[in-house]
Amino acid sequence: MSFKDMLAEDRTKVFVDPDIFGETHLVNGKEIVIVIDNDELKERQGSQDLAVEESTTLFYCKKEDLPVVYPGQTIKYDRRICMVDDVKDDMGMLTVALHENIGR
Repeated sequence: MSFKDMLAEDRTKVFVDPDIFGETHLVNGKEIVIVIDNDELKERQGSQDLAVEESTTLFYCKKEDLPVVYPGQTIKYDRRICMVDDVKDDMGMLTVALHENIGR
């Protein structure tokens, strides 16, 4: 088994496993398993990364669970309308930073 194969297996069997790190949330009307990491979000905000400065939530998910996501996109996250601030793809795992789109 190659290193990439082992990473792909770990991503599903460990990282996004609901019994270990993952939580089920409703994203764009579909239940997917994500890992919320607001500590990482605070760290990014402390470094003045403008893309995530106003973000309120940062989560990781498998790319196949959220195949079309890009900065500036509006998505539904747990029945709230949110704006995608930043997206990064790292070997099939997405890091997504959101802020709630509150209408006035």
